[in-house]
Amino acid sequence: MEEIDVKIKTMPLIPLRGLTVYPYMIVHFDVGRKKSIFAIEEAMANDQMVFLVTQKNLDDEDPSIDGLYRVGTIAKIKQILKLPGEVVRVLVEGISRGEILSVLQDEPFVEVNIKEHLDEPLEKSKEITALMRGVANAFEEYIGYINNISPEILISVISIEEPGRLADVIASHVSLNTSQKQEILEIFDVRERLERLYGMLLNELDIMEIEREITAKVRKKIDKVQKDYYLREQLNAIREELGEADDVQQEINEYKEKIEKANLPDEAREKALKELDRLSKMAPGAPESSVIRTYLDWILDLPWNTFTEDKLDIEEARRILDEDHYGLEKVKERILEYLAVRKLKNDVKGSILCLVGPPGVGKTSLGRSIARAMGRKFVRISLGGLRDEAEIRGHRRTYIGAMPGKIISSLKYVKTSNPVFLFDEIDKMSSDFRGDPASAMLEVLDPEQNVSFRDNYLDIPFDLSKVFFITTANATDTIPQPLLDRMEVIYISGYTDEEKLNIAKKYLWPKQLKEHGIQKPIAISDKAIKKVIEEYTREAGVRNLERNLAALVRKIAKNMVERENFRVTVSTRIVESYLGKPLYRHEKPEEKNEVGVVTGLAWTPMGGEILSVEAIKVPGSGKLVLTGQLGDVMKESAQAGFTYIRSKAKELGIDDQFYKDYDIHIHVPEGAIPKDGPSAGITMATAMVSALTGRPADRNIAMTGEITLVGKVLPIGGVKEKVLAAYRAGIKKVILPADNRRDIDDIPQSIRRKIEFIFVNTLDQVLDNALNK
Repeated sequence: MEEIDVKIKTMPLIPLRGLTVYPYMIVHFDVGRKKSIFAIEEAMANDQMVFLVTQKNLDDEDPSIDGLYRVGTIAKIKQILKLPGEVVRVLVEGISRGEILSVLQDEPFVEVNIKEHLDEPLEKSKEITALMRGVANAFEEYIGYINNISPEILISVISIEEPGRLADVIASHVSLNTSQKQEILEIFDVRERLERLYGMLLNELDIMEIEREITAKVRKKIDKVQKDYYLREQLNAIREELGEADDVQQEINEYKEKIEKANLPDEAREKALKELDRLSKMAPGAPESSVIRTYLDWILDLPWNTFTEDKLDIEEARRILDEDHYGLEKVKERILEYLAVRKLKNDVKGSILCLVGPPGVGKTSLGRSIARAMGRKFVRISLGGLRDEAEIRGHRRTYIGAMPGKIISSLKYVKTSNPVFLFDEIDKMSSDFRGDPASAMLEVLDPEQNVSFRDNYLDIPFDLSKVFFITTANATDTIPQPLLDRMEVIYISGYTDEEKLNIAKKYLWPKQLKEHGIQKPIAISDKAIKKVIEEYTREAGVRNLERNLAALVRKIAKNMVERENFRVTVSTRIVESYLGKPLYRHEKPEEKNEVGVVTGLAWTPMGGEILSVEAIKVPGSGKLVLTGQLGDVMKESAQAGFTYIRSKAKELGIDDQFYKDYDIHIHVPEGAIPKDGPSAGITMATAMVSALTGRPADRNIAMTGEITLVGKVLPIGGVKEKVLAAYRAGIKKVILPADNRRDIDDIPQSIRRKIEFIFVNTLDQVLDNALNK
């Protein structure tokens, strides 16, 4: 008879022991042999197709090709699951029959050429219909004898209209021996297959009828106790035969012993024992058993009552903090205060600090130094871009692949309940349909709530009160207020040039020499470092400074390799030779006093800068024109200043009808750079008054402050950075709001001595000091 649609295919082979897979059959089985595991890996790496064939001898651990039947089933791998003991559970779906033509390889897995046999389309005659109905009726009667096949299977079988598929599906559900199942599989002719299966079913029905009669007679002779004993012994015998009894019970005993030794809290111990009881009653191969094992492992691996001992030596902690970081006195003092309190009172709850400052000032590395000073383990978690609440609280165990959140996972990793926890970039968390992680952090960072933090996966309270939490942020604007309220905010401003010089000499330069493998000491002059700071970097921190120093060291390393006796002291000349032309020019005020040109001060994420504000009057109709890519806040400040000038025109010596004859144009140079913020109000107002009165502004004065409609000067932020910018530019006098007098203490004494500070309450005081008579 001619075959229809015969194909030759090449695929990996998996020998099956005591199992025959048919087309259309979905079944799972366990694989432990190395060759079979390699075959699965090969299939998963390609098209997921494997050839399943039954081995003739069940006891053969490594059957040769002659020890296998020639006919098997081409199947597709649907799912794999790794079990304990290097065993893989595989879920497959039978596709079609196949016959081995040749063996291509035997190692590391068996690969064969397969001749695929597809069922020949068969005309559904009355004879075939009668045969199909007879097989279906016999299968229905067969189901009536046994209880392990659900009625739904019978309904699905009756609905099958293809004769070949009907035979295969019924054969897969009937308890035939291996040779009988293989016989059905090897029959390619559909009519012959149905007839042979029908004969086997009728034979099985006869045997089952005899078994039912025998069982009925025996059951009458066995009372309930004997029956229970018999079933229990039968179950034990089956488990022993499968080699499962000892392993399962041993595993249960091991878990129970670990739970007793783990010193768990009462609720955790009760939950663990409850899950262990469920595991003991579960079939060894049940899918949920691996989920329970993983859950128990998590509970037992967590450091419920494990703590590191704090180093409470204040002087030693101070030495470590000073060794790792230059400056940052406020943060260091706060850590020493915490250690002092711990020395006096042992049960202090963990503090929650929020270090806020521009990039590169050492916020993250400071957390590591704090852990070293306290003798605690250190954990860093980056929150930048985090938008899934489950990353914090974990997934519920009802989900496939559920895991605890980052908090619990990190505690398992460090194996202690009181580490120093650093949440990096807390201001950059976001939220979407998956939840709001900022809200989830409220429980973590609240000292009153985190004593019983409940991860969704564990569903058991865990005490986080002994953890020292540190968060970092570049700004507090994007941190939700309820979250910010739970933290003690410590602002870390940018470094002065003097501080950068000391950091470069003491930390960055030696570090870069060591990292680039240079053993000989290479000297670098203070002037060279200052040149790098002033002309090649413009930042609040020292990140770019370190990059530029690394570039210098790389050039030196290259020269040392090329010239054996190369020695050099890095000077300003060598800096420009190695790093190229300077990237930034020195900030300088105007060279002479000019009408309408006033020097202001601004804060940027990279530190402070001086800002030249220009104003000019031109014939017009009283319009106020603003240019220089200004933000809304600066535009409103300019409008407020303009209105104030109109209200005080006569007192300022300005024609009170000026707005009818002139337009005022305010321009802030460097137009490509966006500028915004409440700090340039008095600067723009002073520039307008200078332009309208013709009185030039003093070029040696810089100013910062916000203005109201009635001429009051309001306080601003970033005083230290702005004053440092004025100092770099050679400014001699700085006008500040009177309410900012308290911020002067943050400025280094060496700089305070060289700058005269003028504190003002009103715009009139600003004008008296800034404009020449």
